[in-house]
Amino acid sequence: MVVCGDDGLAHRLAAELRGVYGEQVTLVVPPSERTVRLPVVGRARAASALLDRVVSAAVNRAGGNGTSDPPAGTERVVEAAEPTESAFVEAGVDRAAALALVYDDDETNIRAALTARRLNPRLRLVLRLYNRRLGQHIEELLDQAAALAAGGITGPTAVFDASTTVLSDADTAAPALAASALVGTSKVVETDGLLLRAVERPPPLPGAVAAPGLATLALLSASGNDPAGADGSESGGEQGPLLLPDAATVRDATGRGTVVLEQVSYSGPALPAGRGVVPSFASLFSRRLRWSLAGLVGCVVALAVALSLVTGDHPLHATYLTLLDLFAINDPAIGDPTGRQILQLLSGLVGLLLLPVLLAAVLEALGTFRNASSLRKPPRGLGGHVVLLGLGKIGTRVLARLHELRIPVVCVEADPEARGLPLARRLRVPVVLGDVTEEGVLESAKIHRAHALLAVTSADTTNLEAVLYARSVRPDLRVVLRLYDDDFATAVYRTLRAAHPGASTRSRSVSHLAAPAFAGAMMGRQILGAIPVERRVLLFAAVEVGGHPQLEGKTVGEAFRAGAWRVLALDTAASGEAREEPAVEEAYEDVRAAGASGLVWDLPDTYVLRGSDRVVLAATRRGLAELLGRRARRERAGA
Repeated sequence: MVVCGDDGLAHRLAAELRGVYGEQVTLVVPPSERTVRLPVVGRARAASALLDRVVSAAVNRAGGNGTSDPPAGTERVVEAAEPTESAFVEAGVDRAAALALVYDDDETNIRAALTARRLNPRLRLVLRLYNRRLGQHIEELLDQAAALAAGGITGPTAVFDASTTVLSDADTAAPALAASALVGTSKVVETDGLLLRAVERPPPLPGAVAAPGLATLALLSASGNDPAGADGSESGGEQGPLLLPDAATVRDATGRGTVVLEQVSYSGPALPAGRGVVPSFASLFSRRLRWSLAGLVGCVVALAVALSLVTGDHPLHATYLTLLDLFAINDPAIGDPTGRQILQLLSGLVGLLLLPVLLAAVLEALGTFRNASSLRKPPRGLGGHVVLLGLGKIGTRVLARLHELRIPVVCVEADPEARGLPLARRLRVPVVLGDVTEEGVLESAKIHRAHALLAVTSADTTNLEAVLYARSVRPDLRVVLRLYDDDFATAVYRTLRAAHPGASTRSRSVSHLAAPAFAGAMMGRQILGAIPVERRVLLFAAVEVGGHPQLEGKTVGEAFRAGAWRVLALDTAASGEAREEPAVEEAYEDVRAAGASGLVWDLPDTYVLRGSDRVVLAATRRGLAELLGRRARRERAGA
């Protein structure tokens, strides 16, 4: 495996491949990072060493019971200023199974991918691209080039799965960050349009019936309430959690909480409907101006009625004369009765009052149309919203995800040219432009009435300063920080938890959340998401049953391996036609009646998995490596 990058994601990805999947990794990094990115790289390497120690300890605890984790692989470092052809040759790309290009620049990754595909058509490519539309075209182009170049390849090279996967660390981390602000946890996974979360439930009381869930994912350890474990750090109790237990183990477990999979729902205030391109009448004019217009209209009606009564004219003719007098285009009422003259003078006076009101109405209407394409300000009565700090790459994706969940958001951004401002303008999301470290900026975002603060800028100190200031304004505010350093995140979490025990505090690292998905793509499968359970991680993957003897031809109950993997759902969009099991067939009909394809949950244990099926399963990282890893494919190819 070859990993090329210039930030912490490359080191975390290399550590994931080494420690979790036991792969031999070559890391290509620029030499300038020793001086320019020394703090970042130092923390990433420390995290890599920590993961290696955790994996080694897990292997020692497994003790060779047949389901032990793969041994940690080795790492070779190649320094290159740019991912050129000579650098790829030195790194052994022409002999590699997979290459990950995780530079922070999209153009660099695309250029390197084209070079690598030419050197090795059998190579599995994983690209980090922020531009999703461009990523789709690049993925199709590279896959087509690989198919044409590998058309005549046979023999041992057939074990390589030449494919291209385009991922974004922002897209991968956004659901977890949004869920942290929504329900206080990042233990979420998104599949088939659903946002699922892992809920920690305390031990049930004697005789009590636990609430139903989609699946029981884990039994928590006795020390599962350790703040460090909730924070995602590697510390925890001596007895770790039991992942993917069978029904008998869950039933017999006493005094241990469980982790259950549920669908995320939002019960807070509804998102107000955004204004369209053409504003409504009420939004064109202020309330004071509307009352002024209504008063003038009433005066005109009263003058028309009075003129009709005084002169005996028809009401329509009287109204016409009143309007002529109002706009000073009627002849003077010389020689007419006194009442008519008085009414003409009053009409002229009302006309003088009407001119400034009409001018104000025109100016307000022009200002409203001008502001329709500008940034909105937070409404006065706004409350129960999420304050999103930062509209960069990560903040933009988080904003889109929060808007999809119909959650009211107020954004705070210091850069008037930030990447996410056009999206906020299009979604009509209120934005406060200003430095969050300055006094009054968070108050403008209504932080004292907010539901949560989500600080996702690229500066750890800015996020921390914003959270500390927000806590001084409202001690019970739920806060979510984007922090890179795991040690720093753990220290911040514990300190804030101790200072504000009644408030919810979470610290997240984007590279830590994204690394498992990139590693899974390098192993040749589609990772839907990862959920941390104390100091361990559960992965969710969409798997084709065909070609996997542990799944194909077996029932759901037989395919389940406690502590390794478990089939959760059947994808109706990609699986076979008819189903013999009544429960599955009925579920199919329910999904089709809804007018969309989806996932069938609660599969019966007697359902036989077929080669044409596509399933969603939960697995440990090492269980999934054993089920679908490159070594397993080589063993099947040799057999």
